[in-house]
Amino acid sequence: MATIRLGDAAPNFTAETTEGTVDLYDYLGDSYGLLFSHPADFTPVCTTELGELAKRKGEFDQRNVKLIGLSVDPLDSHKKWAPDIADVKGTQLNYPLIADPERKVAELYDMIHPAMNEKVTVRSVFIIGPDKKIKLIITYPQTTGRNIDELLRVIDSIQLTAGYSVATPVDWKQGGDVIIAGSVSDEAAKEKFPEGWKTEKPYLRWVAQPGK
Repeated sequence: MATIRLGDAAPNFTAETTEGTVDLYDYLGDSYGLLFSHPADFTPVCTTELGELAKRKGEFDQRNVKLIGLSVDPLDSHKKWAPDIADVKGTQLNYPLIADPERKVAELYDMIHPAMNEKVTVRSVFIIGPDKKIKLIITYPQTTGRNIDELLRVIDSIQLTAGYSVATPVDWKQGGDVIIAGSVSDEAAKEKFPEGWKTEKPYLRWVAQPGK
């Protein structure tokens, strides 16, 4: 079974989904991707998550992020489950849901944790950049639903820090002050941040969020 780490190339795959056959790299194109797995169809936490992601898909679209889900159940099961997802959150499933009954994708991305359960996936989240590299990995237990606001927050941070020489502090949200990266000297910072910054510690330099 593969072990995926931050910075690794996201393994490509072709799989059957609720929106037809999908090649991951072709599907993502130049976009970011959010690949997430579910333990099984017709389970309560999964139903709320898939429905909420469908309901808030526009917020991911605004960030150039494409959603793609996965469950180890077959395609006909996904199609029977879709009306429940729509009913619970009031929005039709509007992104592909991978059918992975042979667990090929799940094993490729190390989504099966035998100590928890040998047959189903944990709640894995992978954010994939336009360069097809893994930018974020979060693993939740089967009983804990994901926080959509947190996923959007980390996407905002990843995209901001990819474009500027900054890092985001604890509890940072869009529009908040950020930290000048430690790799940037004061001399270099004068060019990058001509409006100046606040030095709290020699290694902790605050600046307004770039691009705002």
